[in-house]
Amino acid sequence: MIRLRFAVVATCVLTSSLAAQEPAPPPVIGRWDLTLTAPDGRPLPSWLEVHSSGRGVLVGRFVGVVGSVRPISRLTYANDTLRFAIPPQWEAGNADVQFAGVAQGDGLAGTITDPSGNPFPFTAVRAPALRRPTPLWAAARPLLNGKDLAGWHTVGGTNQWSIVNGVLTNAKGGANLVTDAVYTDFKLHVEVRYPPRGNSGVYLRGRHEVQVEDSVVTNADGEATGGLGAIYGFLIPNQNAAMGAGQWETLDVTLVGRLVTVVLNGKRIICEREIPGPTGGALDSKEGAPGPIMLQGDHGPVEYRNIVLTPAR
Repeated sequence: MIRLRFAVVATCVLTSSLAAQEPAPPPVIGRWDLTLTAPDGRPLPSWLEVHSSGRGVLVGRFVGVVGSVRPISRLTYANDTLRFAIPPQWEAGNADVQFAGVAQGDGLAGTITDPSGNPFPFTAVRAPALRRPTPLWAAARPLLNGKDLAGWHTVGGTNQWSIVNGVLTNAKGGANLVTDAVYTDFKLHVEVRYPPRGNSGVYLRGRHEVQVEDSVVTNADGEATGGLGAIYGFLIPNQNAAMGAGQWETLDVTLVGRLVTVVLNGKRIICEREIPGPTGGALDSKEGAPGPIMLQGDHGPVEYRNIVLTPAR
């Protein structure tokens, strides 16, 4: 009995000693909302996720100013500095994107160097959890009056949007269209029609893109590998429920905190899934703040009608 007690005590002491020797996780682990400064002084959004894999190797994901989320196979953290390099995606140039950020309190600050060698200073804050209960809903409100673009404004490019026979129409690639009002949690009803191989998107709070595109690419089982209703780069629909180019498609989206549900043509294709962060092309990375609805117009022609939003009270 005495030997058994000694063995148990020794095991507990050894376990405690090993636990005490394990290094604390690096303070850079987590999700980060980045704001870059362009050479002309414009703020640009970006996003980073860092986590530990196996025996402490740091890996992660990164979203640039444009493009989809991409994996980071290895990051290093030494002397309060986080570093990584990843191949270019939509950035001009062939060199790697270089990231160097210094931990400062509960934030990061540093420089992202693009493949052409241009430095972009950045600051980063921890992304908010945005855990919220299901809200009570206010009255639904239409976002289009069927006559003009009142309540909306354009950003980037030349405006190609107009109302044609009561339908919001983007004639060709140009500016994106943004609501003047901003929203926190909401239910959004959208009807959209696109041409063959058309491409647009509905940005929730101006940060998370619900993909609008011709879902012509399917896997062997006939299920969508992305396409209409996806959260660009992050969440893939569980089925291809699209009607196809030239048909009016119906999207019903519920966003509460980070949890999103997408119903396409009456079929629930994404159910209360977490959106990890902003998608490429976002207006900003201030995830804790309310944001507008933005319709992507820079890729080409698209039509929208019956856009109705039900805000949380």
